[in-house]
Amino acid sequence: MSGGFLMRWLEHPLTRGRSLDDPATTELRREIVRSKPFLRRLYREWHTAIRDELPGGAGAVLELGSGAGMLREVVPEVISSEVFLCAGVDVVADGRHLPFAGGSLRAVVLVDVLHHVPDCRSLFREAARCVRPGGVLVAVEPWVTWWSRLVYGRLHHEPFDPDRRDWSFPSSGPLTGANGALPWIVFQRDRARFESDYPEWNVRSIDPLMPVSYLLSGGVSLRSLAPGWLYGPVRFLERLAAPLADRTAMFAYITLERTGARGAQLR
Repeated sequence: MSGGFLMRWLEHPLTRGRSLDDPATTELRREIVRSKPFLRRLYREWHTAIRDELPGGAGAVLELGSGAGMLREVVPEVISSEVFLCAGVDVVADGRHLPFAGGSLRAVVLVDVLHHVPDCRSLFREAARCVRPGGVLVAVEPWVTWWSRLVYGRLHHEPFDPDRRDWSFPSSGPLTGANGALPWIVFQRDRARFESDYPEWNVRSIDPLMPVSYLLSGGVSLRSLAPGWLYGPVRFLERLAAPLADRTAMFAYITLERTGARGAQLR
């Protein structure tokens, strides 16, 4: 069965034929997430892990690309945002040009967002400006392994190019423009370059995970392949297989901590 035929067969009927860059599609995806018990549990796990990484103290928590808007169920004080005006968000904000004062945030959160930013260097600089020392940038992003190369290459609509030499890509639209391999490129393949260019950020942790859970959930574009009650057993088996995550993971938790350093190099 070809990847194209399989994608069409698995495509969620509510998203068929809709532009990803249409704000109405984002609002529709919120309904899809809430209608899929397996996917809801997956997002709840992601958001709980994010909450546990957030520091206390002063400063707001900003979520970029809030999408389904479910982080607020776990982090009630979060400021939700999107790059375009749509229902259910507090602020219209582009991660490359944040409308916040320097040092006013204690955290910036991104769930499946970083790999859509065509100039991630601007985002790292802006987040460093806005996040106070001791604050964090927490992201859940696609990751590169032999397994994810196979899955993302055949069952995902977004570009996935681990061999791209630079960190940027053409901006065709806020959601259609992407490189799913970008987080791995920045924080794994080119980590030494990131650490040199951005002394304001310390890479506190990178935890690859979930070789099959997101695939079974169908995400926000495909039909669910598993009922909600199966989520617990699937995650139990994935945790048993955690020693293999570096070779099989499809996602990673990434946590950066804001240091006291200043002045990222403009490259």
